[in-house]
Amino acid sequence: MSYLPFLMLPLAFLLMFLGVQVAFAMMITAVIFGLMIFGSNVVFQFVDKIEDIASNFVFAAVPMFVFMGAMLEKSGIADKLFEAIHIWTRRLPGGLALATIFMCVIFAASSGVIGATESVVGMLTIPIMLRYKYDKALISGSICAGGSLGTIIPPSVVAVVMGPMANVSVGDLFYGMAFPGLLMAGLYLVYIVFICLVYPEKGPRIPREPDEPGFGRKLWISSRNLVPPLFMIFAVLGSILLGLASPTEAAALGALASLFLTMLYGRFSIPGLYEALIKTLKITAMIMTVLLAGTLFTGVFIGGGGITTASALISKAQLSPWVLLWMMMFVIFIAGFFLDWISIVLIFVPLFTPLAVAAGFDAVWFLTLFLIMIQTSYLTPPMAPAVFYLRAVAPEEITIRDMYRGVTPFIVLQCLTLVIVMIFPALVTWLPSQLLGFR
Repeated sequence: MSYLPFLMLPLAFLLMFLGVQVAFAMMITAVIFGLMIFGSNVVFQFVDKIEDIASNFVFAAVPMFVFMGAMLEKSGIADKLFEAIHIWTRRLPGGLALATIFMCVIFAASSGVIGATESVVGMLTIPIMLRYKYDKALISGSICAGGSLGTIIPPSVVAVVMGPMANVSVGDLFYGMAFPGLLMAGLYLVYIVFICLVYPEKGPRIPREPDEPGFGRKLWISSRNLVPPLFMIFAVLGSILLGLASPTEAAALGALASLFLTMLYGRFSIPGLYEALIKTLKITAMIMTVLLAGTLFTGVFIGGGGITTASALISKAQLSPWVLLWMMMFVIFIAGFFLDWISIVLIFVPLFTPLAVAAGFDAVWFLTLFLIMIQTSYLTPPMAPAVFYLRAVAPEEITIRDMYRGVTPFIVLQCLTLVIVMIFPALVTWLPSQLLGFR
């Protein structure tokens, strides 16, 4: 057994904590250990890995999903969605927070880009909730938790990157994560209603206004404002789930639909398109650079016998499959305190997925659990990307303390989702089996 590959993780983490960017920390580690294990022959392995990344059809979906998110920022869809949803929730306890979660679900199903969703929704809903004196922690928690739903609701950029790393179909992942994602959103809604019933001052009901539209008018407003984004969702998810397009082809349809949507709302402009393209280029370059670094890193780790040694050690320890599973989930949860999602995926998916499959667990189910744990990483300090996205658009009166206090209950709800999906695997496996059965 070779224990040398296990020293790669401490070195990579050390470089990250010293301030080296994630991609370069993983590349440096891969080169050092690659030369130690394979000598100069590691160059041929690196060339093969680079070619694999460059020629992988699935990864072509990444820039198109990012472009969708960038164009949604320009389209004005958030204003229309909020109007369509809020007219139904305004009289409920925490109605504005409920509308925020519903908006985030629709945005997540339109584009799996977290930062774009949270920025747009936050800029729109924060002033309104502050005006009605909502609890600042509830404002922060609902926006941060709702905005990060794009991780677990398809289409998800995280799933697009994760699938090829685990040799699992991205389409199967999209099928499997659909119900858990909706379950998590449902738990958010139940929590908001409950907390605002117990403590009405946290999310006061909005009183009836003299010019409030009637039932028929509400139906008209909702149908008029919801049809365009639902068309985009169908273009992406419908084409995948009905077997009409691959995830990459569906991403192309979604990118085109987002462009049309921007034109429909009269928000299209050449400068705006240029900004969206530049943003897409920057984010895609970042993702693909880290992805390449992670691929080189895991290639050396696996090639050096890291997976074989880990499997042998676990077999000797005679851990039960469920103990092993809980250990892996705990490691991912702790890693989320210090690493961003792409680092966690690239380091742990190639390491943990073979172990989970060898222990008898379904790969899609395991990766869905992994995605739920990735979801917690958006809210757990000190990294907490969702908190920093919110900080960028929130006024000074909402403090970092308010934000961390607000996300804590939602972290608990995410862990509750994990437990429910563990107890009821059919939440993940039923939809893929039914849809694949029709093919």
